[in-house]
Amino acid sequence: MRAGDAAVVLAIYQAGLDGGQASFETVAPDWAAFDAGRLPEHRFVATDPAGTVLGWVAAVPVSARPVYAGVVEHSVYVDPAAQGRGIGRALLDALIASTEDAGVWTIQSGIFPENRASIRLHDRAGFRVVGVRERLGRHYSRWRDVVLLERRSRTVV
Repeated sequence: MRAGDAAVVLAIYQAGLDGGQASFETVAPDWAAFDAGRLPEHRFVATDPAGTVLGWVAAVPVSARPVYAGVVEHSVYVDPAAQGRGIGRALLDALIASTEDAGVWTIQSGIFPENRASIRLHDRAGFRVVGVRERLGRHYSRWRDVVLLERRSRTVV
């Protein structure tokens, strides 16, 4: 993912937010905030043969405390017109490879339970459900639960 991808990455992000099942956020940040908040070595885009960005994945540290240096939280978004073509899985596979190469032992994510496609995608990529955080936050004036998933590395020990 590069600065040249910003407009499309943020448009895909906003499309996911507009669908109402992706995040508590409702408006994608500007590129400066997005760029500053994500780990540069763990963010990728998927493109078609013409170079059009179809989806993205990025990770953030869960804590600045050294004990959590090997734990990241990620987001993965695919253009609605490109969903169901294996792009999300390819992006997760790239993230898993980059984090394991860097010594990350846990990737986690929180997903609304209604987002069954994302939960299935993560299950197929080796994530497991840790639990459900009930009524974690309000989203458009409605309490929402969040399914907490994690993938523990089999190679980073």
